[in-house]
Amino acid sequence: MNTLKTDADQQINLRKTMYETILAGYDDSLNSRAALIEASNWIKKHGGKLIMVHAVYFDTEEFGIAPEQLEKRLKLGEKVCVQTKERLTSEFGIEVQSLLCEGDPPTVVVDIAKEKKADLIVLGTYGRRGINRLLMGSVTSQVIVNSPVDVLVVKKPCTACTGTYKSILVPFDASVYSQKALNQALYLAKINSAEVTALYVIPRYEEMLGFFRSESIRRSLHKEAQGILDIARRIASGNGSISLKTEIQEGRPGEEIIRTAANLKNDLIIMGSYGYSGVNKAIIGSTAERVITNASCPILIAR
Repeated sequence: MNTLKTDADQQINLRKTMYETILAGYDDSLNSRAALIEASNWIKKHGGKLIMVHAVYFDTEEFGIAPEQLEKRLKLGEKVCVQTKERLTSEFGIEVQSLLCEGDPPTVVVDIAKEKKADLIVLGTYGRRGINRLLMGSVTSQVIVNSPVDVLVVKKPCTACTGTYKSILVPFDASVYSQKALNQALYLAKINSAEVTALYVIPRYEEMLGFFRSESIRRSLHKEAQGILDIARRIASGNGSISLKTEIQEGRPGEEIIRTAANLKNDLIIMGSYGYSGVNKAIIGSTAERVITNASCPILIAR
């Protein structure tokens, strides 16, 4: 793995500006409220502006049955936006733009992010279409797959949302995607005085391929793992005096990422934007989806 040509060999530089325009999807649920508070705290500490998007979804079949409901939902959405904007401006003293849109929430969020040139999209774990609340795998996953920018999935109660991260975990496999994720982690570490840990998970090939792992094979896999983490160390050293810790685990990546984050008490996981499965772009790859669904801390998907 030491022969890999990586961005680390070219001294990846930290971004000079980051997350100056943050878009938060908001549906008045507790989960989306936490996302909004997290984004507001970030802007209060680091500057920038917040765009709050409330999408009113009304499908064709529903509209045919009760067309008057659309106007009622739009009026309710307008009230929610006005009240929430006033509360955020008063509480955090930040610039807030609220947008009320009709349409499918994930499509609206992505389109507005492109139009407004947002740097980050912040979402709760769940989203709602109309009166139905949908689990991760619909609204949130569709935004992650189609977003042109980083996506932060907030998974904590409103009272714990501070916009600050002190302990960051980065699953790292030396791919370009994981290198970008690590670069983002190093940036956040610099401005938050945070600790960063790069994790490499050695897959259990014997479970997948049915072969016997000898001691020599095990040593070879660990040597390869160390080579991969050496790349992470070079990226960190190229970005100044940021200290990087490393971890090697064996097993299924998703499960080990979740377990390691819990053991280390990480308050943020940053992952690269890859691992999408099949031809259905609305489905996130198994590892990323498992982590987003089951980890107890927020997850940042780095584009």
